[in-house]
Amino acid sequence: MRRTLYILGALLVFLGVVAFVLLYLGRKATPDHIIYGMSFNAPYALELGLDPQKAFVAMLDELHVKHLRLAAHWTVVEPAQGVYDWSVSDFQLQEAEKRNVDVIFGVGRRLPRWPECHVPPWAKQLSWDDQKKEIRQYLTETVNRYKDNTSITYWQVENEPFLSVFATDFCGPLDEDFLKEEIALVHVLDPTRPVLVTDSGNLGTWRGAYSLGDAFGTSVYVYFWNPQLGQFRSALPPFAYRVKEGVMRLLFGAKRTFLIELSLEPWLVEPLETVPLATQFSRMDAKKFDEIIAYAKATRYDTQYLWGVEWWYWLKLQGYPEMWEKGKTLFNQ
Repeated sequence: MRRTLYILGALLVFLGVVAFVLLYLGRKATPDHIIYGMSFNAPYALELGLDPQKAFVAMLDELHVKHLRLAAHWTVVEPAQGVYDWSVSDFQLQEAEKRNVDVIFGVGRRLPRWPECHVPPWAKQLSWDDQKKEIRQYLTETVNRYKDNTSITYWQVENEPFLSVFATDFCGPLDEDFLKEEIALVHVLDPTRPVLVTDSGNLGTWRGAYSLGDAFGTSVYVYFWNPQLGQFRSALPPFAYRVKEGVMRLLFGAKRTFLIELSLEPWLVEPLETVPLATQFSRMDAKKFDEIIAYAKATRYDTQYLWGVEWWYWLKLQGYPEMWEKGKTLFNQ
């Protein structure tokens, strides 16, 4: 009996210590208000059959988005070796500057949207060493072109580079030394702005991305779908994001952190335009929108960039404006 009481007492002490440590690591003040931003992807808008410029301007002028995450996809800005097309990024940054909108601007081979690593057809045949030479040149051309743009507040270098379980067929293994070289190059080209590095909230350890960047961003996906399991919800509570940040803060010091990709679109494995609307709405709708926003608030991150505005705009043009109106309400609070 005494032995049993001793074991129970030790277990209670252990659980108490664990609870105390988790509470300590998860301490994060509740923000007075949350700043909402939006990611926008012109290649994805094109994929949906949209006019990317009209969609972009509608987002700015109807939703009144004031904080953007954009990217200079290598496939877009250098369609042929040594031949640059800046029309997409020029337009977006000029429109943002007109409206005093600030921008996190992504550069690198791995940037938002499938297939994650966006390599121009002409570069796919090159060896990795030769690709790296071309990436250095693309980074140099891009940063030098836009480093005087007053809208850009952060350079994002690559996107979730440590997420090795996703898109490996397109990205291959991470070359961490080259990632460090890319970050250093951007710092040399533009020493006036911090570099943001991101990692998956659900699957990432955060250690690599948090330690390498001046600032850190994490994605938040609440609903998933795959052919074997169907739709399922993340098992991570919002508190887990605060604990993970607390661990990183303890290891590497305090840094500016963002929820950089808060997903508010359906998780699909087929092209969206081929998926029935009923299926799309079963995986993301206005009710899930509210649930996900509430989940993200509970993480206590004060700046959160939403993901899915291209789909909202596409739905609006199909006669289903509810998601667009949800966004409008959120951004006009």
